[in-house]
Amino acid sequence: MAKKSNKATQIWATGRRKKAIARVRIMEGSGKITVNKVSLDEYFAGNEILKTIATQAISLVGATDKYDVFVNVYGGGLSGQAGAIRHGIARALVLANENYKPEIKAAGFLSRDPRMKERKKYGLKKARKAPQFSKR
Repeated sequence: MAKKSNKATQIWATGRRKKAIARVRIMEGSGKITVNKVSLDEYFAGNEILKTIATQAISLVGATDKYDVFVNVYGGGLSGQAGAIRHGIARALVLANENYKPEIKAAGFLSRDPRMKERKKYGLKKARKAPQFSKR
């Protein structure tokens, strides 16, 4: 769900991937990205791939220095959280400017990745792995 707020034209959107949920707020600014009250570089310290994934949507439309992004993300692992942040930023950008939609949609950033971990079944070691069969 996404909504517009009156305070300094803040735009809210929600992004999801696996078990991760990201609440994203964008507003016009200098291009600062904050995740859970720390900078993006600090949050994904040492992992350039996750930083790139998280900022793909905003760099695709060339708005990296146009919006400030504030994210609260929880659940899942770092990879899922980076995907959730990308999804949330993409949704918020479309709400901010409808002209971004064709480009973001073509890149596939508006689609929620539906893949989830499969649950473990009883009698098995994991979701599908069975105990070793013994004939005798």
